[in-house]
Amino acid sequence: MTFSIAGRCARTGEFGAAVSTSSIAVGSRVPFARAGVGTVLTQHRTDPRLGSRGLDLLQSGCSAAATVDALVASTEHISWRQLAVIDAAGRTAAFSGKLVKPHRGEVQGRDCVAVGNILANDRVVPAMVAAFEAAPQERLAERLLRGLEAGLEAGGERGPVRSAVLVTVHRERFPLVDLRIDWADAPIAKLRVLWNEYLPAIDEFVIRAVDPDRAKGDT
Repeated sequence: MTFSIAGRCARTGEFGAAVSTSSIAVGSRVPFARAGVGTVLTQHRTDPRLGSRGLDLLQSGCSAAATVDALVASTEHISWRQLAVIDAAGRTAAFSGKLVKPHRGEVQGRDCVAVGNILANDRVVPAMVAAFEAAPQERLAERLLRGLEAGLEAGGERGPVRSAVLVTVHRERFPLVDLRIDWADAPIAKLRVLWNEYLPAIDEFVIRAVDPDRAKGDT
């Protein structure tokens, strides 16, 4: 009962993901992103170990397709898993095991890949990719969030969602954006409010880490 999108900004080199589901704290289990490397999504009877393994494979030089193939070939219970990967070159790949429940979907777009399971209909995943591709001028986090919003507008999952996450990475080891609604009604709407509040502070938080002499605040 999860729908998600991973993407890359070809202009800035950022990577990230946006995810929502009916269970608690989806941000702690599904999206994995590493600066200069890519993004891995692991969902449906989720195994978070596949996220870190996938990033290590990407960092070793594997493409998105080779990473998915390696995870599928080496993972017990892979029939229950749904995966999506985007690599440093913007190449994408996805996998849905035979036990992943419908409606399920995988769509690969330009610099993005979206997947979902136990969805309300087959329009959800294509809507996410279309929304992401429609706003190439926006920051990556904005494009990802628009994708998530479009998936919800297209029907989302079968029941109400309760948690959502928006995460991006850029040049540093720490996330550029890591915003989570861990348990709430309408978490995607609340994530939108949080993102709008956070946006003006993004660059300042990076400056505080890498060049504190120029920082304007202390937190």
